[in-house]
Formats: sequence, structure tokens, C-alpha cells
Amino acid sequence: MRTRQPTTTLEDQPIPVRAKLAAAWTSFMFLYAYVDILNFFTPGVIEDILDGKVFEFDLSQTFSTTALTLVAIPILMVVLSMTLPAPATRITNLIVASLYVPVTAFNAVGESWLYFYGLGIVLELILLTLIVRYAWTWPRTAPSATSPDRETVRAQQQA
Repeated sequence: MRTRQPTTTLEDQPIPVRAKLAAAWTSFMFLYAYVDILNFFTPGVIEDILDGKVFEFDLSQTFSTTALTLVAIPILMVVLSMTLPAPATRITNLIVASLYVPVTAFNAVGESWLYFYGLGIVLELILLTLIVRYAWTWPRTAPSATSPDRETVRAQQQA
């Protein structure tokens, strides 16, 4: 007769909101970068770059600075999501992710490889939606019975 082994359940620790935000921004950056890198394999792209054009834009210091800024902001959001105070982190993530939705959608304009860009854009938009959701639904903590509320602390400071 066979005895049954007890089944074990994997421990599922809750993930802090900050870690979820940093992970989502990191994933967003990988997609953002790899879509651009893989785009170099699209016929004609390298020739256009060598001719000084990217999409409709002339390659210039202004173009490169703008492109660097568009990439640097999500990169910085990884560290800001982990280091800013919670209220500032929440607001910053809501604003930046919301602003990147149209920036991300713009990348589809004029592209001939719509399956490639479409997939990249859809995945990026999913991540931006997750970022907004994580920030929007950030759990609040109720004041504990042992800690005084703000009004009590303010009254004590003024006395």
C-alpha cells in the first residue's frame, strides 16, 4: 500500500509596489531598446541612417538629444520608482507612464512593418497600463490605533 506524500505549496510573497514599478519600467526599456535595435534589420533603414535620416527626421544633435531624453526618462524611472517617497513615486509614475502612451503610439506612424512594430507597441502599452494600474491602486495604510493621527500631532506641536 502506497502512502501519500503531503503536497507542499510554494510560498507566494507579496511583491512591493515599488518593485513592480521598477520591474515594469525595466521591461519597458528592454522592449523600447530592442524594437529600435531590431529595426536596423529592416531593409533600407541602415541606408537611410547613412544618408542622415531617421523616419522623417534629419540626424542632428537635436535629434540625438531628443532620442536620448526619450530613452533616459524611462531608465531613470527604474531608480526613481525605488527611491522617491511613496506619494512622489505614485504621482511621477502616473504622469510619466501616461505621457509615454502617445509617445509609444507615435512609433507606429509611417511604419511599413506593422506586425513587428504593432507587437512592440502593444507590449509597451500593456506595460505602461500596468505601471498606471500599479501606481493608481497603490495600497493605503490606515492609521494604527497606537499612532496618533495628523490632527493630534499638529495640535501637540502647536501647544
